[in-house]
Amino acid sequence: MKVKLIVDGGSMQPGPAVAQQLGPMGINLGKVIADVNAATSGFKGTKVPVEIDVDPKTKTFTIKVSSPPVSELIKKELGLESGSGAAGAVKVGNIAFERIVSVANTKLPNLLAKNLKAAVKLIVGTCVSLGVLIDNKEAKEIEKDIDAGKYDNEIKNVITEVSADKKKSLDDHFKEVKDKQEKAKKAAEEAAAAAEAAKAAAAAATPGAPGAAGATPVAGAATPAAAAAPAAAAAKPEAKKK
Repeated sequence: MKVKLIVDGGSMQPGPAVAQQLGPMGINLGKVIADVNAATSGFKGTKVPVEIDVDPKTKTFTIKVSSPPVSELIKKELGLESGSGAAGAVKVGNIAFERIVSVANTKLPNLLAKNLKAAVKLIVGTCVSLGVLIDNKEAKEIEKDIDAGKYDNEIKNVITEVSADKKKSLDDHFKEVKDKQEKAKKAAEEAAAAAEAAKAAAAAATPGAPGAAGATPVAGAATPAAAAAPAAAAAKPEAKKK
């Protein structure tokens, strides 16, 4: 019997889901977890697909670890918990092209790509959806650069290491991008608040609106003049009888 799980690399923990699937088979859960953690230790901080093939008769099992999803590998490279919720407008990271080559090379056996260059383009496509810049550029621009042959050397020679100077340059550029995004977000929030205030002020100034000057009295409500009439009548001296 095969059980498929997604676990935290090197940090699988016992839980209801694991117990429900493996418990009835009578195998040692502690050993399963220890073996899975040992097999996925190279993917710490990443979600990893794991398949556990159990023989119910002998109570033995084998573990097969699959390569993590591309998005998980990219997020691990950048230390991200999630991608952008608005990839077209908000960027969450800036990755070096060399690391794209590294991810593509790792995933190549599991991708529908005929060669490393095609795999690289698939990884770049994932960066588009995650909101990740590559070499200070939009991922879509990098796709054009790949087609133009700009990165043929890195791909052909499987260059995966990034120099300290380039890494610093990427970090500095992304800091500027983040500052601009935060300023734009703040300006948008202030504009929205101002628009809401203007809307409220316009509603208050509209004739007929509750509380507005010159507002039409509510049906059944006494006008100031009508309210004053009874008091005036009571104060009027009674006429002398002839």
